Amino acid sequence: MNDKDKITALIIEDEEPARSIIKHYLRNHDSVELVGECPDGYCGLMNIKELNPDLIFLDIQMPKLTGFELLEVLDEKPEIIFTTAFDEYAIKAFDMNAVDYLLKPFPKKRFDEAVEKAITRIRKGGNMKNKIQKLTTERADGSEPLNRIVIRKGNAISFIPVKNIRYMQAEDDYVMIYHLNGKALKQQTMKYYENSLPPNEFIRMHRSYIASIEHISRIEPYGKETYIAVMKEGERLPVSRTGYKKLREKISF
Repeated sequence: MNDKDKITALIIEDEEPARSIIKHYLRNHDSVELVGECPDGYCGLMNIKELNPDLIFLDIQMPKLTGFELLEVLDEKPEIIFTTAFDEYAIKAFDMNAVDYLLKPFPKKRFDEAVEKAITRIRKGGNMKNKIQKLTTERADGSEPLNRIVIRKGNAISFIPVKNIRYMQAEDDYVMIYHLNGKALKQQTMKYYENSLPPNEFIRMHRSYIASIEHISRIEPYGKETYIAVMKEGERLPVSRTGYKKLREKISF
């Protein structure tokens, strides 16, 4: 097989022993060329842009930038094999979206199976983008609530702590996030944030709005069976009838 026919692979894994095992197992796969390895998500993001690998081995729980956060800010979606010590809920999410994973510690046989499946999908020109988009927009039952949201602007990566979010507004296929230091546009769904934000701190009070309960000053009637939420910073946001019922359960007014 010519080098140009080889599938290029990148390892993004913060644990050196895990990187070593992957490199060792890959030696038996002549059709795969390892082009680099990264100890964190930031390094991975830069190397994916520079090297454009066909396949990445991606850990989920990494410092600085997690595997899921990395996927959210990637433009191109290479074939991915997750290397994870995640619990049963995350595994359920992977299975649901037909994304392959290696549960640590993984035996060589399982590794070989995952690599061969990835090679087959790459040769067939499989589209990973839709699978990854589903994985990053759907929450598995029992997942931990978000504690921050990753934002990419050009090559810059920043984070919005959930505790700093005042409210969110739907804008077509995006969500505008209003926070203590300004606002940021994120390609994501309101349903995702409704299911992902801490339920005791946020409420979806309208199909287009999710608000921090802490930042709601009061609720005012607006018309027949319609209401307005007045935020502490002065904004007046619509409240649906269903949203009003939810608010009554969480706020005394």
